[in-house]
Amino acid sequence: MKDIDAIAALQDPVRRRLYEYVAAQGREVGRNEAAEAAGVARTLAAHHLDKLVQAGLLESGSRRLTGRSGPGAGRPAKVYTRARAERSVSLPARDYRTAAELLAEAAEEVGLDAVLCASARRRGEALRGSAAPCGGLAEAMEVLAARGYEPHLEGGKDVQDAEGEAAARVVRMRNCPFHAVAERFPPLVCGMNLALLEGLLGADGPVRARMDARPGECCVVVEASKNKND
Repeated sequence: MKDIDAIAALQDPVRRRLYEYVAAQGREVGRNEAAEAAGVARTLAAHHLDKLVQAGLLESGSRRLTGRSGPGAGRPAKVYTRARAERSVSLPARDYRTAAELLAEAAEEVGLDAVLCASARRRGEALRGSAAPCGGLAEAMEVLAARGYEPHLEGGKDVQDAEGEAAARVVRMRNCPFHAVAERFPPLVCGMNLALLEGLLGADGPVRARMDARPGECCVVVEASKNKND
């Protein structure tokens, strides 16, 4: 019931806006920033943010937002980040994670990595259907967002080159849809994920997916293909 209660906490529209904003930042967020983003007063934002902590959807801490320390630096402010715990609800109860872990364990034991990657690439191509490969990073981010990867441009806002295209930018993803299984079987599942995205985005188009694991993020990144201007 805890997962149901936690998800039910997002029924309030203000609370949901606050949660979505904090989750999208990938860093600690203070009350003033969250209140401004949600368009509500700071006291109301603080109330809802603390309710989200109680529900287990956010984690809270404190730090000086000025970046200074020592006398005159001000009091530490309360800050929030998305909770690491995963929440899901299935009615009636289902346990797909155990099935996925058992299948991954069996695939690893018998060396089915290549077979799994081939299947994942075909599935990505099937999901793309008759559409052409992604035409650029902006389109790739839309595709990734639709599948829950939470993409973001590394370093913040985009930088445009003379042709109006993204100049040497990398798209990273704050969420791995296969996180629970990837933690137990990283080489197998990360390889599968890469192959899936290669099929989904198109291996011969203007963008490419490659492996570049970083703690707390998806193991795959997306960037402009090196042969873009060939």
